[in-house]
Amino acid sequence: MISRLTISLCSIISLLLGVASTFLPAIGVAQSGVKPPNIVFLLADDQAFSTLGCYGNADVQTPNIDALAAAGMAFDSHYNTTAICMASRANILTGRYEYRNGCNFDHGDLPQELWAKSYPMLLKAAGYRTAMAGKIGMEVEGVGLPQEDFDVWGAGPGQTHYRTAKNSSMAQYAKEFPHSSTSYGAFGRDFIASSAKNSEQPFCLSISFKAPHHPTTPDPQFDHVYAGKKFTKPANYGRENGEHFAEQSKVGRQYERFHSWHYSDRFDEVMATYHQQIYGIDVAVGMITEALKEHGVADNTIVIYTSDNGFFNGSHGYGSKVLPYEEGARVPLIIADPRRQDAMGRRSGALTGNIDLYTTILEIAGVETPEGVDGVSLLPLLAKPDTEVREQLALMNFWGPEAARVFGVVTPTFKYIHWAYGADGMEPTDELYDMKTDRLEMKNLAVNPEKAPALQEMQRLYDNEVSRISAESIRDSHKRYGVLFDRTKSWADKIAEAPKPTRKKPAKPKNKMKKGEAKAKKVTE
Repeated sequence: MISRLTISLCSIISLLLGVASTFLPAIGVAQSGVKPPNIVFLLADDQAFSTLGCYGNADVQTPNIDALAAAGMAFDSHYNTTAICMASRANILTGRYEYRNGCNFDHGDLPQELWAKSYPMLLKAAGYRTAMAGKIGMEVEGVGLPQEDFDVWGAGPGQTHYRTAKNSSMAQYAKEFPHSSTSYGAFGRDFIASSAKNSEQPFCLSISFKAPHHPTTPDPQFDHVYAGKKFTKPANYGRENGEHFAEQSKVGRQYERFHSWHYSDRFDEVMATYHQQIYGIDVAVGMITEALKEHGVADNTIVIYTSDNGFFNGSHGYGSKVLPYEEGARVPLIIADPRRQDAMGRRSGALTGNIDLYTTILEIAGVETPEGVDGVSLLPLLAKPDTEVREQLALMNFWGPEAARVFGVVTPTFKYIHWAYGADGMEPTDELYDMKTDRLEMKNLAVNPEKAPALQEMQRLYDNEVSRISAESIRDSHKRYGVLFDRTKSWADKIAEAPKPTRKKPAKPKNKMKKGEAKAKKVTE
């Protein structure tokens, strides 16, 4: 017979285990005696989906990034929910849509309470050694640059600089690595070397390259790579392939840059410069992956590679990014997890978004994801790449000319975009594209009566997402778009009803910019 004392002891032990299971995910499994994997997160700036050999581009040389794809999984339907630098980076750091983190140009910096829940902060609390280098692209309200929150810091304000010597946090690398891309490779190499000496503490290295963002400044040591190269134009290249796009999409610099950035008349020259910058990133990636092998940590380090937004490069007769079309919003994503041999060299067409990287990184580290995020983990796709982890994803632009501010929804099957602006002779416009048969977005199915059921279903999903903007925005400057993006009201009525944008005066940052960095801060996207 089991004694009451035995039952009592079992009850106490059960209770203690229950309490431990409640708190353990929050502090990470590093504290449980099992070392979690190291994480290397690499973020390019303005890198289009079609710019890598592993994504089928035969014109380019990207051997080190291609090797990551061969060692892991490449994702074919990965989107930035806001296709612009500042907001996209806040999306990644917090796992929240832009209107739920409040961070973008003309809207505000990242609130401190959300920074406290960012993936670097949660990983540091879980015992990780953390480093950040490059273009962090945003600041924290009342703090400015959060360099004090990292063990090793190599990032800078605003756009940062291509000249390493002008980035004060990277100045020690300027002599040997005068271009910023390779300097970040050296930074990563050195951080890995120093972290590997502590075999008990995992590390998280986050590097945000400035390349290939304008102003185009390739590393001259790679001038030979694409000298005289002729590049294949996209199948949807040129103004004739964008005539079916809404008039609203033609308002703003993304349209005029087809000419002003010379995609129309010097395509090969422009693309050679663009890809030469990506080649510099590839060299830096090689420095980092080689360091992982050299210091014996490659087998326990997961590497994630992606971009903060895409780039049109002349598709549909557009330049730049911002818009929720495929070239602007869809980007490469590679996850190389050495623990998953079954994922090596495989691809996934599952719908994924930049907000999902947050939850994915936390799950890798064994850290519980806070409530209220929009992202989901992508780790199940490493085992089952043919499945889906989400049914839909919202795509948005809350920046730039009012007419070009837009909202849409993409599913594994369709993309729906509603251009709400209804002034200056423009009418609200619907666009619907088949994501299975028309990734080049050449046929607007919204005008096809046979696609009415699909259009209505996508409009229903759109309406549900727009209702969240009014209910969940943390700033009035975002909340007003819950009204302005409403499909059911006239533009005049919406202007009358929409909350007026107000911004509180930001608290004075404690981390002031240094004198030589003021110019970089003034640059926007």
